[in-house]
Amino acid sequence: MQAKYLNKATDLAKNFISRVVSKDDTVIDATVGNGNDTLFLCELVGEGGRVIGFDIQDEAITKTKKKLMERNMLSRAKLINTGHENLKEYVNTSVSAIMFNLGYLPGNSHKITTKSHTTLTAIKQGLDLLDKKGLMTIAIYPGHPEGAKEKERLLEFLTAIDQKEANVLKMEFINQINNPPLLVAIEKK
Repeated sequence: MQAKYLNKATDLAKNFISRVVSKDDTVIDATVGNGNDTLFLCELVGEGGRVIGFDIQDEAITKTKKKLMERNMLSRAKLINTGHENLKEYVNTSVSAIMFNLGYLPGNSHKITTKSHTTLTAIKQGLDLLDKKGLMTIAIYPGHPEGAKEKERLLEFLTAIDQKEANVLKMEFINQINNPPLLVAIEKK
């Protein structure tokens, strides 16, 4: 039997998120990408829940919308074509979970990536929006130049979060080559 949840950072993130999100919750997908995390979140929140998804790329919004329509879940999501650094402009309620899957849109240009300064802004805003005991996951991909810079800056910030405010856990694959991704999970106290 293959270990599914120790294969990818995104699988680990989903495992954690599934433990805190309930039906009718409001959650955020801070980087919708190809729509996989958005779909997963729509399934978790059910018909009465809400997923608010952000992406700066038109193609990501289009792909995600199509994926949700095919599974009759578009009504559970609000997709916003802007950067995640604008979370608070569009979200005015607390949320039980926030997922970040950083880097570039798989199958597209590697020149369009998340950037440390906008991601830091989004994480700070997200921490304000998280419920008590809410969870934020951040999949970080240091295998490209911007990703390496993003990892360094994010870990510097995340390490300094007061332990009275949140538990911050970093998970890394230590036997994989080529700068494997890592996952950070933040549980708000």
